[in-house]
Amino acid sequence: MSTLTLPPVAPHPRDDAIQLYKAFKGFRCDDSAVINVLAHRDATQRAYIQHEFRTMYSEDLLKRLTKELRGKLETAVLLWMHDPAGRDAVILKHSLTVTKVLEAATEVICSRTPSQLQHLRQLYHSKFGVYLEHDIERNTSGDHKKILLAYVTTPRHEGPEVNREIAEKDAKALYKAGERKLGTDEKTFVQIFSQRSAAHLAAASFCYKHKHGHSLEKAVKKETSGLFALALKTIIQCSENPARYFAKVLRKAMKGLGTDDNTLIRVIVTRTEIDLQYIKAEYLKKYKKTLHHAVRSETSGHYRAFLLSLIGPNH
Repeated sequence: MSTLTLPPVAPHPRDDAIQLYKAFKGFRCDDSAVINVLAHRDATQRAYIQHEFRTMYSEDLLKRLTKELRGKLETAVLLWMHDPAGRDAVILKHSLTVTKVLEAATEVICSRTPSQLQHLRQLYHSKFGVYLEHDIERNTSGDHKKILLAYVTTPRHEGPEVNREIAEKDAKALYKAGERKLGTDEKTFVQIFSQRSAAHLAAASFCYKHKHGHSLEKAVKKETSGLFALALKTIIQCSENPARYFAKVLRKAMKGLGTDDNTLIRVIVTRTEIDLQYIKAEYLKKYKKTLHHAVRSETSGHYRAFLLSLIGPNH
């Protein structure tokens, strides 16, 4: 469920384009005016605004925003301007080929549904002229590479149906491949985690805990490491409760000394139009404080104002 707050009557995209142009004029950009428009428009409306801006002023709105905005606000707003699939494509390209910080690519790939990944793969190729699989192949390694490639290319069922018998067999196979074995049979983990639906994997995890007294996620932590472990943990957590998974990611980004703003921006911006309302509920349930309050205490200025506008009211 989205947290996006839209005006009761949507202004014409041309009027929004004019408001933005006015915000850009003068000695300094009126950041508040930019936020008041863009933080309260959905993906379709933002696309229309970009079209109108180009038509009226013969200028690309994203390039103008890059000139006018600064720092973390610029990063957040530019990411927000894309639609969900386009945004994921930008994050993946940046993570795989620019920063080489592969945690972001791992999160995006392993937390998306099969239909989202299919759309993402198509858009990635049309946007960058290269296949996503090619960039994964070139910029990752080992079992991490194997799970990412398998996860983006293997068709998976998306429905809630589960075959209990197969779920029990998978739980048994994962135990044999991991905790029961000296060393770990990573191939079995890759095969089951990439081929089974989220509902099926959640059922297999339940069977695993029932049989062995601890969760499949705990077994993954024990038997694997590094980015491969991160990929498997992301898949299993998102199969059980994606909102709780993202609540944990947000908490980790704000915990301790300093704030991981890249993660904070990525999660809030990518989930606003999807399930941020559920993430807010999970955050409050798990950490006894609102996400709004947590983000407010970790950020400042117009950057804070923009993120809080996406998060919505403090309740």
